[in-house]
Amino acid sequence: MAVAKDEKLMVGPRLRRFRQTLGLTQTRMAEDLGISTSYLNLMERNQRALSAKVLLKMAEIYDFDIAGFTGAGDAHLVAEIYETMRDPLFKGDSISKNEAEDLVNVSPSAAKAFLKLYGKHRDSTRRAANLSMDRDKVELLEQSGEAVEAVRRFIHEQRNYFPRLDEAAEELSQELGLTKREPHAALTDRLKEKHDLSVRIVPVDIMPKMLRYFDRHSKRINLSELLRQSGRRFQLAFQIGMLEQRELIDEMVKTASLGGREAEGLMRTSLANYFAAATIMPYSRFLKEAENTRYDVDLLSHRFGTSFEQTAHRLTTLQKPDARGIPFFFVRIDVAGNVSKRFSAGRFHFSQFGGACPLWNIHECFQTPGKTLTQMIQLPDETTYFSVAKMVSRSDGSFDEPAQKLAIGLGCDIAYAPRLVYAQKYNLETPKPTPIGINCYLCERPHCRQRAHAPLNKTLNFDERARGMSLFSFSED
Repeated sequence: MAVAKDEKLMVGPRLRRFRQTLGLTQTRMAEDLGISTSYLNLMERNQRALSAKVLLKMAEIYDFDIAGFTGAGDAHLVAEIYETMRDPLFKGDSISKNEAEDLVNVSPSAAKAFLKLYGKHRDSTRRAANLSMDRDKVELLEQSGEAVEAVRRFIHEQRNYFPRLDEAAEELSQELGLTKREPHAALTDRLKEKHDLSVRIVPVDIMPKMLRYFDRHSKRINLSELLRQSGRRFQLAFQIGMLEQRELIDEMVKTASLGGREAEGLMRTSLANYFAAATIMPYSRFLKEAENTRYDVDLLSHRFGTSFEQTAHRLTTLQKPDARGIPFFFVRIDVAGNVSKRFSAGRFHFSQFGGACPLWNIHECFQTPGKTLTQMIQLPDETTYFSVAKMVSRSDGSFDEPAQKLAIGLGCDIAYAPRLVYAQKYNLETPKPTPIGINCYLCERPHCRQRAHAPLNKTLNFDERARGMSLFSFSED
């Protein structure tokens, strides 16, 4: 991560926690950095800024990720605290973005504990609101929601990068010779030769509700005929991961300490999916091709025999410290605007509640199937991003059951846009982004034509004499 020579950071509490984690006294760290103990003491008390020069010296001596000190690693935690405090529950006690940053800087553990406590409150509220439902069903829904959030949080904390899985997958890819052999044949041979398993493509009327089924008794992996070639390869790689890397995956699941069988099961599947993608798109080769093609997702998909979604998601995992790709965010939505998958390697924040902003052109993908849409967008905090979106279908369908249509969004900070093939026709020197919000419930932009809901923490105003751009008019305080 590039750091300007004259850049200064007020990160005293974070610096103190880092020193204490290493078990160093102020005197010892000051000696390591070639500065005075009194100067280090002033930096830890935020009475002096941490200069880029000292930060780079620290990174050289202690070998850590600079993003942890620049605040990039805590950006999502800050956003979650800020979003939570805008709940009507805290009306009158809302905090500013700077105050949220202060809380995270002073004690990220306290911030996470607060979010956990709020999550429990939210779940209790949902339980109370659903007393008319069967109690077992209510508990099952709560467990499922908690499991998904626990897994998402863990993946985010790891920056969606799991080096041990990448190393194992790259080794397997080389062993199978996937750069020279047809991947489906190579993966099928591996299953047969090492595990005595055969692969069979099954008609949809025989296996109507599944895309893959591992029949242990018959020693056969059944794949639905509805799966495209990219999907078949991915499912075979997934199965190999479950068979050959189960011990490593179980170890990682145990280390995650997710708590609960549901979360552990979802995490295990997520890690096997990661391994599958890393096998078909091995890290070193994939990063090289991504840079060479200027991150052309369609072209990369052709080169690796993968789907648009698989390729776009793989681009978010290129977080190896000494060989990083662009830090992308990724989102998948359906025609109703429901977010079914989301991840951000950068600062972009997705809300835990509701869908995406209607001004973001990802929603237009369903009107232009097959076309890749681009857009510059800006959030209320004035951070600007470049986004790419395209409609896809996960598998083929039939007349009676059409294929599921989804929109995939991929984007990055505007600073990385010059490296994208999609941005070559844009004026990046004087960008004119579309102002969007996180979603209507959390967005405080006034006079929005597309507003569907009033902001949660604002008081509505109604004027019988006038009709504004939006039905919802609210106070600015």
